[in-house]
Amino acid sequence: MNTIRIAVAGPRGRMGVEALRLIERTPHFQLVAAVDRTNGGKLISDIDGLPSLAAPIYEDLNVCLSEVQVDVLLDLTTPEIGKNHVYIALEHGVRSVIGTTGFTEQELRDLEAAAKEKGVGTIIAPNFAIGAILMMKFAQMAAKYFQDVEIIELHHDQKLDAPSGTAVKTVDLIRSVREPKKQGHPNESEQLQGARGAEVDGIHIHSVRLPGLIAHQEVLFGGDGQMLTVRHDSFNRVSFMSGVQLAVETVMKVDGLVYGLENIVD
Repeated sequence: MNTIRIAVAGPRGRMGVEALRLIERTPHFQLVAAVDRTNGGKLISDIDGLPSLAAPIYEDLNVCLSEVQVDVLLDLTTPEIGKNHVYIALEHGVRSVIGTTGFTEQELRDLEAAAKEKGVGTIIAPNFAIGAILMMKFAQMAAKYFQDVEIIELHHDQKLDAPSGTAVKTVDLIRSVREPKKQGHPNESEQLQGARGAEVDGIHIHSVRLPGLIAHQEVLFGGDGQMLTVRHDSFNRVSFMSGVQLAVETVMKVDGLVYGLENIVD
C-alpha cells in the first residue's frame, strides 16, 4: 500500500494523541504535519507526552497545507474548528477525515455539494468505533420490527454537544426504515421539563454526561411482552483507532462526502 501523508489537527487532545500513536505504528502512514492552537514552529517530538515524530506544528491550517504536501487531513478538534478546517482542506484539494460532530443537516448538504464540486474525498465520522457502527446497523435492522424505541447515550462530562453525533446518526438510520409514531401514553405530561428527553418522530433521546465515562450508547426497543437492547461501550480511545485507520485508507478512494462509517463498513 502506498504511503499516506497525514496532517493531524488537534494532536494534543486525547483522540489526537492516540491517532499519533496509530500513525507511528502503521507502516504506510506518515505524519507530515500537525495543526495546534499553540506550539507553532515546534516539532511533535518537542512536546512532552507526544510520540517522537519529527513533524512540524502549525497554528494555521491554510499555511500548513500551503507549505506541506498532505494527502489526508485528520481533524480531531471541535465542531466549530472542524467545520472551518474541512473547507480549507477542500480549497487545497486535500482529502479530510473529520472526527468532530455537530454538523446540521443543512451543513452536511452544503458540504456534500462542495466536496462533489471539488471531487475531493471527505469522510465525517460521528463515531470511529467499529462496534458502534455495528450497533447502529443492528438498531436499523431492529427498527423494521419494533416501532417503539428510545436511545440513551452516555459520554464524559467534557463533551460539547448533546445529543451525541452517534445518537443523531442512529436516529437517522432508524427513521429511514420506521414511520413516525407518537410513543407513550396519549395524555403523557412531563412533571419536570425535559424528563422524556429530546424527541424526533416519536423517538426519545436521552443524554448522560458524567466523569469516568468515555462513549456509550444503548438503543431500547419495546414490543408486546419483550424488549430488545442493543448496546455498545468504548472503555478507552484505543477503541476508535481501527475506525480511524479504515477512514484514512478509504478516503483515498472516494470522491465526495461520506457521512458515517456505516457507509464503508460491509
